[in-house]
Amino acid sequence: MNGRIITHSDFDGIVSASLCSYVLKIEHIIFTSPFAIIRSLIPITDRDIVCDLPYPLKCSIWFDHHEGNLQELEHRRIDPSTIKGRFALLDSCSRVIYEYFSEKTKLPTYFEETVSEADLIDSFGYQSIEEWKRETPGSIINNSLKIGNEDQREERRYLKELTFLIRDNPIGEIISNPKIKERYNKYKDEEDRMLHIISDSSYFLPQDVGQEIVVIDLTRYNRRPNIIKNLAYLLYPNALSVLEINNLFEKGIKTNNLSFSMSLGINLNSIMKHRKNIGEIMRTLNMGDGHPGAASGRIICKSKPEMLRMKKEIIDKIYELWSSQ
Repeated sequence: MNGRIITHSDFDGIVSASLCSYVLKIEHIIFTSPFAIIRSLIPITDRDIVCDLPYPLKCSIWFDHHEGNLQELEHRRIDPSTIKGRFALLDSCSRVIYEYFSEKTKLPTYFEETVSEADLIDSFGYQSIEEWKRETPGSIINNSLKIGNEDQREERRYLKELTFLIRDNPIGEIISNPKIKERYNKYKDEEDRMLHIISDSSYFLPQDVGQEIVVIDLTRYNRRPNIIKNLAYLLYPNALSVLEINNLFEKGIKTNNLSFSMSLGINLNSIMKHRKNIGEIMRTLNMGDGHPGAASGRIICKSKPEMLRMKKEIIDKIYELWSSQ
C-alpha cells in the first residue's frame, strides 16, 4: 500500500500530484524542493511516490523528466528502467505521469488540457510575449503561487487544496474559486513593484556586447524580494536570457550562500535550431540542474568575501559557457 505523494512545489509538481492522487487514491501530499531531496532533509520510505524531483534512492514509484537527474542515475550506475515509475525527457513531469497512467487506465478527459498547460509553463515554451502574458487557466493558477511573504503553513494548505481542485475538475472551472481569484489579484497588484525591483537590480556584463543575458542581482537585499524574473523580458524584450541571483535564507536569516536561476528568452524559443541549453550550463558548473530553457543552481560560500568572489566567477563562467554553445 502506497504512503505519501512527495512532489515539487511548483505548478508541474501540483499537477503531477493531482494525477497520482486520482489514480492511486492518495491524499497525503508533501510539497518540497529538489534541494531538500538532494540533502535528504525529508525522510522517504519505500511506500512513497516521488514526482518531479531527484531520485531519492528509496521510494515506491518515481516520476521525473530532468536530464540532470538522469545523469545522476548514470553516475551512480543505476538503470532508470529498473526503477518503478517512469523517466522521460518530456516538457513536464505531468506529461510523463499522464502518459504512464493512460497506458494502464482511463483518465478523465479534462486532464489533457491541464497537462498541456503544465507542458507550456514548465518548459517556458512560449513563442511570444503576447502568448506568455495571455491569461489562461494555467497561467492564472501558476501566478497565484507566486505571491510573496506568505506563511509557510498557509502556502502548504493552498498547494494541497489546489491539488485536489485540479484532480477533480477541469482547469477552466476552478479559476472561479475565490481563493485562486484572491491570490491571483494579489499577484497582479505586486507585478508593478516587481518590475521596479528588476529595473533597479538588473544589468548586462561588459563582455556581453550583444546584451544577451539580463543579470538580476538581488544580493543587496536583506530580505529576499519576491519577483518573477521573466518579467525582465517586458523591460528587455530583445534579451535572449535572464539570470537571477539571490542569497539563500535559512529560517528567515540571510546567508552567504547563493542561488542562481536562469531561463531562455521567449524570442529565442521561435528559433528552432538554437543550441542554448541552460540546464547543461548548470550541470557543467556542478551547481544545479534544469531544462534546456530553464534551470537553477546553488553555491555554498563560507564568508561574504568568498560570496562576492564566487558570484562574479560564476556569472562570468555562465556567460562563457553560454557564448560557447
